[in-house]
This record gives sequence, structure tokens and C-alpha cells, in this order.
Amino acid sequence: DVPEAFLAVQWTRLPAGETPPAFVTRISHLLSPSEPQAPAPARPAIGSTPSFRPPIPNAATSRRFKLLPLLVMAVALLVGGYFALDKFVLSKHSAGSLFGASAPSAIPEKSIVVLPFVDMSEKKDQEYFSDGLTEELLDMLSQVPDLRVPARTSSFYFKGKSEDIATIAQKLHVSHVLEGSVRKAGNTIRVTAQLIRADNGYHLWSKAYDRDFKDIFKVQDDIAAAVVEALKAKLLPAQPLASRHQTANTEAYTQYLLGNQYRIRDTPNSNRQALAAFQKAIALDPTYAAANSGLSNVEWRIADQSTGEAAGYQRAAAAAARAIELAPNSPEGYWARGQLRTNHFFDWRGARADYEKALVLDPNNALALTDLGNLLATLGRMEDGVAMMHRANAIDPLSARAWSSLAYVLTLSRQLPAARAALTRVVQIYPEGDFSFIACSIDLLAGRPHEALAAVQSQYALEKNREIALAEYTLGHNAESQRALDLLIKNGADAWAYQVAQVYAWRGEKDKAFEWLERAYRQRDGGLTHLTYDHFLGTLRGDPRYKALLRKMNLPET
Repeated sequence: DVPEAFLAVQWTRLPAGETPPAFVTRISHLLSPSEPQAPAPARPAIGSTPSFRPPIPNAATSRRFKLLPLLVMAVALLVGGYFALDKFVLSKHSAGSLFGASAPSAIPEKSIVVLPFVDMSEKKDQEYFSDGLTEELLDMLSQVPDLRVPARTSSFYFKGKSEDIATIAQKLHVSHVLEGSVRKAGNTIRVTAQLIRADNGYHLWSKAYDRDFKDIFKVQDDIAAAVVEALKAKLLPAQPLASRHQTANTEAYTQYLLGNQYRIRDTPNSNRQALAAFQKAIALDPTYAAANSGLSNVEWRIADQSTGEAAGYQRAAAAAARAIELAPNSPEGYWARGQLRTNHFFDWRGARADYEKALVLDPNNALALTDLGNLLATLGRMEDGVAMMHRANAIDPLSARAWSSLAYVLTLSRQLPAARAALTRVVQIYPEGDFSFIACSIDLLAGRPHEALAAVQSQYALEKNREIALAEYTLGHNAESQRALDLLIKNGADAWAYQVAQVYAWRGEKDKAFEWLERAYRQRDGGLTHLTYDHFLGTLRGDPRYKALLRKMNLPET
């Protein structure tokens, strides 16, 4: 695990600080001028290891070997000096390590993680409610301008784990931890909360609340206000500290929390369950803005995961517009509409305006930062897009969604060392997840088709036929490649048109590739958001049809 800036240069490890002979020989070779008589070797394939031939000994090389220990010492000093600079200075401005932490002294005093409140109900069936209370407190505390609050994904990463307070605080780079429990029985709730100083384990504040369920919003307000007071954080003069998801109807609130619990899983079945819960919440309170933004999100996800029903996207757009109408100062509606405008309507200007509005209202919204970063990459501003995604990862350092999004953008744009580093973080954060499609893509673009094929053969899924088709073709196995592509087309033409086009483009079959890109455009395939920088489409770049498609989509020509 090296500082990110190391990924832009070549580097090596010297175990125990010793310099083995092979390392000495390689450094000597790299420092030697080229032999003028030697013909230039053929350029190696991407990802291959260039052949190495030791220099022919002569007087000059003998002198260089005598000076080599000094050169190695200089290299070691430079590397050590850079490492110290990165560790104590540069790491404050970049992710640096898996959890984004820099030197312990740099942990901000006004920082807190809200751990998931524990469901203490008798039947253990109120987890959606205890999770919802945690999310509301996270949202409220994140409104405090000078208080650092890691986002939801990082907070919930530790749910059910046995990590101690000090370890959690260190990994999330915070000074304080808020934890608690919820016991709900009928219309009565008991909420306990305690604020802990991470470095010494002292309890700065704790309290228990026994209330009627209809007073849950007052309980949330009281806890958040007590935490802010204990940390002495300052609110803006005219800024109230209150939930942005409120409704006067507690049953509608319960349905909203259920909807959130389901939609986080983001499967076709869970999204339908979320849809039903949000619809119930809106039926109970038609003015419930947060339920409308949730409804918008699951409507377009359901449409995208099925046959792309146009009516579903229209319902999603209407729900987002309703959420914004009801709560113009809440970021959720803008983020939901921005996602829809990006991935279905290809309304880049409108989507960017929505994401930026969401970030004005909530500068620490990791979801909006990640999606805006993706959009900027689509619009040809790759460097700005990657920087935006790094900001999201600093706020939510344990988000597999944020890190995998970054890894895939870096992969398709052929920034492979950085892509591997981001993928490593994803796997460390979420080891049970399957990110082999990213690993396969990295290996293919690095010229390692055997490794690419091995990455996807361990676990089958329909979409992996794309990776198999690409890898088999690269290995010269045309029949196997076509077999995998036929399966992808047979079973996933409605949802994977862009991936089919990638295979044809990689194989140099341009006419077929453009035929499927046009189909992807008609189907409003979200894969087209990668069109401007996708190196799997490299064979198409000089074709007039490629530039015509970019113009039709209002994208910059690349």
C-alpha cells in the first residue's frame, strides 16, 4: 500500500533496505546510454515484460559499477525523502491509504462518526427503524459547516463487526464516535445515545429518551443538538439543524425508512419492494418530498434493470420534479433527477446543474460528488472528474460504490496503475463482492489476456460473456469468443447493447459495432456515458460514424 502519487512513477521495494544483485544490475542498465550499434528492439506488447540484456563491460561501465553504491544510496534517500514528504504533508490532501487517514496529529478535533444504532426490540424486527434513525442523525450533523462527518457507507461498514472504538475512529479519521440503541414496542420508543472521545474512551455525553413514537423527530433534534453542543461546533447564523426528511405522519416515515432499507440493496426484487414502500409513504403523506425522491430513484433503477420501459423513466422524472417542488432546499431530489438525466435522457447540461445544486445544498454529498465526477469524465474533463471522485472517497472512504466507479473510469480511460490501486481498495472494503469485470478489463487493456480470462471464469454471470468474448478473441480463440458473444446477445440484448458493441469494436468489426451502438442509443443504454473515453472502442475513433454519434449525443469529439 503505497502513496497514490507513487503510482504515477516507477518504484520498487527493497526488503530490509538491502540491494540485491539483480536490482543493482537493473539500475546500472537503466543509467547506461544506449549502444549506438545495437538495432532498436521491437516495441513490446502492452503489459509484457521487456527483455533484459546486461550491458557489455567496458571501462565506462566499470567506473559506473564503482559508483553504483553511491547511486543506490542516492535513490534510497530520494525515495525515503519523498515517502516522508507524502506521509506527513501530501497525504493530508489525498486518499493516501485505504481509509484516507494521514498522520494521527492531523485528525480534526471536530469530527465524528455515527455508528448504526442497535435494534434492541424484543423481536429484533425494527432494524430498518434503528438504521433510519442513524441516517437521519448523519444527515443532520453533516449540515454543520465545521464538523467532519463520514458518509453513510463508511459508517455502516462497521455494522455487525467487532471493531473497537479506537480502531474505527482511526480508520475513519475522526476524534469522536456516537453510538446508541433503539427499542420500539408499539407506539413507545426508547432511544439511548452516547458520545465517546475516541483516543481515551471517555464518555462526553449520554442520555436515554423514553417517548411516544410520534415524538421521534424531536428526539432526533435533541440528540443532534446535544452532540453539536458537546463538540462546540458552530452553526451558520440562520441555519436550523433539522431533518431534511421530515413528515408529520409517523406511519409515512416508517414506510420511507423501509423503502430506504430495500433500495440500498439495489436488486430488481429489492427495488420493487422499495417502490411499494415509497408509494405507501406518499399515499399517507402526498407532500412527503424525501419519499418522492426515493420513488424517483427506484423507478428508474427498475426500468434500467428490466427492459427499459419508457413509462418507468417518465414516472421517475415526475417523482423527482415533485420532490424538488416540495423541498427545493433538499439535495435528494436534485441528485435523483441528475442520475436520471445522465443515464437515460443524456441531458448533460441539466444533469450537471442538478448535481451542482445538490452539492451547494450539501457539499459533503458523496453520491452527488461521485456522479458528478462520472459526468465530467463523460464530457471530456477526465482530470476534473477523477479529482471529484477522489473527493467523494475522502468523505466516504469505505464506499465500494465510490471506489468501484473510480476504478472503472480509470480502467476504460487506460490509467491502469491507478485503476489497479482503486480496485485493490474495493476488494479490501468489500471482499465478498464480485469486481472481476474490472480486473478482467484492466488485464485486457494491459495486454494480459490469460489473466483476464482467469479473472472471470471463477464465477459465471450473464454479463461476463462480454469479458469472455473479449479475452478469448485476444487469445486467438475466435470460435470461443463468438460463442460467448452469441450468449450475451441471446440473453441480454435489451440490457447489454453497449457491451455487445464493445466486443465487436475490440474485434475490429466496425459495422457491427456501430449497429449495436445505434441500438444502445435507441435503448438509452447507460453504457454510452463512457463513449468519449472507452478504450475498448479504440478501433472506432477515426471513423466518421463515431464522431457523428458523439455529435448526436452532444458530447465532445475525442
